[in-house]
Amino acid sequence: MKKLWYVYAVSLIAALGGLLFGFDTAVISGAEKTIQNLFNLSGFWHGFTISIALIGTLIGVISAGKPADLFGRKKVLFAIAFFFGAAALGSALSHNWFSFYSSGLLVDWGLELHQLSHLHI
Repeated sequence: MKKLWYVYAVSLIAALGGLLFGFDTAVISGAEKTIQNLFNLSGFWHGFTISIALIGTLIGVISAGKPADLFGRKKVLFAIAFFFGAAALGSALSHNWFSFYSSGLLVDWGLELHQLSHLHI
């Protein structure tokens, strides 16, 4: 019975990664015109900025496996949680386009690392 509870708890935590990614996509889609006006972006840079989630996900997919194999999934998850929090804070406090984009990229990279580190379920 104890193992079954653990499987449910880990599955719930893993599902939160998908929820966060969907929430992030919805937020960036809802704020895209405001972002374009705030940073005075041309059409190309507007699209590039809105693609943060997909680019971060791509980088996360490429880089997620090795750290989890080397250091263990639990240690990597704790590191990702700290990293994700710092990147989210940086995104909230960004004052120009570059800090917004780079923080958003790191947030989405952290989300994908979180999702892929749960593949052992």
